[in-house]
Amino acid sequence: MATVQVGLWVVVVLVVLALLFDFMNGFHDAANSIATVVSTGVLKPAHAVVFAAFFNFVAIFIFHLSVAATVGKGIADAGVVDVHVVFGALVGAIFWNFVTWYYGIPSSSSHALIGGIVGAVMGKAGSSALVSSGILKTVAFIFISPVLGFVLGSLMMVLVAWVCRRATPSKVDRWFRRLQLVSAGAYSLGHGGNDAQKTIGIIWMLLIATGYSSATDASPPTWAIVSCYTAIAAGTMFGGWRIVKTMGQKITKLKPVGGFCAETGGAMTLFLATALGVPVSTTHTITGAIVGVGSTQRASAVRWGVAGTIVWAWIFTIPSSAFVAAVAYWLSLQLF
Repeated sequence: MATVQVGLWVVVVLVVLALLFDFMNGFHDAANSIATVVSTGVLKPAHAVVFAAFFNFVAIFIFHLSVAATVGKGIADAGVVDVHVVFGALVGAIFWNFVTWYYGIPSSSSHALIGGIVGAVMGKAGSSALVSSGILKTVAFIFISPVLGFVLGSLMMVLVAWVCRRATPSKVDRWFRRLQLVSAGAYSLGHGGNDAQKTIGIIWMLLIATGYSSATDASPPTWAIVSCYTAIAAGTMFGGWRIVKTMGQKITKLKPVGGFCAETGGAMTLFLATALGVPVSTTHTITGAIVGVGSTQRASAVRWGVAGTIVWAWIFTIPSSAFVAAVAYWLSLQLF
């Protein structure tokens, strides 16, 4: 494939825009990592964001770059990608992240980015330029990840209830206040490991398209990996308190034992998806796990109206970000 080497300043601007998206991803998805541990009172908000940010960054040493490879090479035909496509994809994703953050709706930064790539690529070359296997795998996990989170969260809750059936409520609460630190750390690891790689993937896509990297390279440059993990950790530390409230209290009331089960079920789902190279939504995953935990108590413990609003946001994420990305792609042709 022939690449077109464009001005370095254009690449630098787009890398900065990608890191801005990554920061917003951490900011937007901070709730996924800390909402349960904050709402149960195990950690204060200021301590929780630092705790989560630390594990977001530590994930750099644990996970293989499978998700980055899917985003960088498995969503769109590399021959179609150029600076205009990358610009459109990032603008579409950032726009949707901002809108959903403003209204306090837990949506998927991952699927906003995938939708942005799809919209920008279709704006340039139509649907034939998309890699169907990568798209289908990503779309399938829109449904699989919350269901898996639901199942694992509810099973964990049932298992814990059986193991602790003879313990007093105060003793259970005391145990799980400590154990929830372990589950929150594991979930933050999964969040960093999956989400930071999406931005690594789009930067890798940009570098290949502009001739600053080769499609035959086994991995992206080290500076891209480190900067993306740093950006998502910084975003998590900054926090997104509107969404924390929705995730931690509006869906269902959680106690430390419920927070532990939701985070553990969610972390297991994220670890599996990252190992498979699927850019999964941490938002979908933890929401499914929280609903699963709540439903083991009684169906009325879950505020289904709030959950329904979140599901509608999931449905609209890819088409909305894709539409904005297509418009941004066209505008970029006029700008540079």
